[in-house]
Amino acid sequence: QVRLVESGGGLVQAGGSLRLSCKASGSIFTINTMAWYRQAPGKQRELVADISNSGATNYADSVKGRFTISRDNAKNTVYLRMNSLKPEDTAVYSCYAAILWRGDYWGQGTQVTVSS
Repeated sequence: QVRLVESGGGLVQAGGSLRLSCKASGSIFTINTMAWYRQAPGKQRELVADISNSGATNYADSVKGRFTISRDNAKNTVYLRMNSLKPEDTAVYSCYAAILWRGDYWGQGTQVTVSS
């Protein structure tokens, strides 16, 4: 069984920063892509950023230059550093992992609220 557990969400003022973490545990050989998605109230879930096993990254246009995704393969953990946060970044952020021979997994989500 594989489990993803996120941490680091919370309430922050506009212009502030937060760092999200997501650790995968369980029967894991190799994690391929890891990613962060978000879903705001009344909106569809969207990809925020993803990172390959080799470290190649991809970002949504709305977060480029403000957010940084990284991972520690030894710890099976992915991070999302969020700077210059805006009220429109308010959402539930969920991590995703594509695990070799196991399939796709999602975390339970963590709330990020940015006040103006």
